[in-house]
Amino acid sequence: MRVLLVEDDDRVAEALVPALTRRGFHVDRQATGRGTLDRLAGVDVVLLDLGLPDMDGVTLCRAIRAASDVAIIVVSARGEIDDRILGLHAGADDYLVKPYDVGELVARVHAVRRRRGADPVGVGAASTEVFETGDVRVDLGRHEVTVAGESVALSRKEFQVLALVMAAGGAVCTRERILAEVWGRTWSGANRTLDVHVATLRTKLGRPALLETVRGVGYRLGQV
Repeated sequence: MRVLLVEDDDRVAEALVPALTRRGFHVDRQATGRGTLDRLAGVDVVLLDLGLPDMDGVTLCRAIRAASDVAIIVVSARGEIDDRILGLHAGADDYLVKPYDVGELVARVHAVRRRRGADPVGVGAASTEVFETGDVRVDLGRHEVTVAGESVALSRKEFQVLALVMAAGGAVCTRERILAEVWGRTWSGANRTLDVHVATLRTKLGRPALLETVRGVGYRLGQV
């Protein structure tokens, strides 16, 4: 997923860009408002700070929305209700107040994309796609998993976790994304719950290398 970060604060950008990159995003940074409209081609999500040095962020938000249907998430220190309402009325899809947790930001990015029907495997979405690697086959339309031609019974959440990782085709699925897509929330024991589901999947499928752990980040499709 390609993200355009419109942020003038170097310290914020230097922390956020690598954090998002580690979670599988391709991030471009724009330090000023002017020139942003020229960089929208191919962008999936714009992360927009309102406190820009050369123009008002709300004005820029309106201009982005007028020029493109790209998803916009405002990330700003302006936390008053009136500011949030103004940002949303200007065309933003979501509004996150600084300081924020990167995990929450990632979850909101995927939630916005899911609402727009843009994420490849939305929870509960009807699909006829089939994903295969080695002798493992995931049929989204039939909600069926087979290994070497034999059906494997999975719970709904196990199926969704497996489908997300398979659909990513080797790219990392972050913990934040999986939790947002499958559970729709996070909580104190969320990581442990996800680890248990992955361990169960490895056992049921009989292919422990299929779901590869990327330490501190999430999971990706391994070699079978």
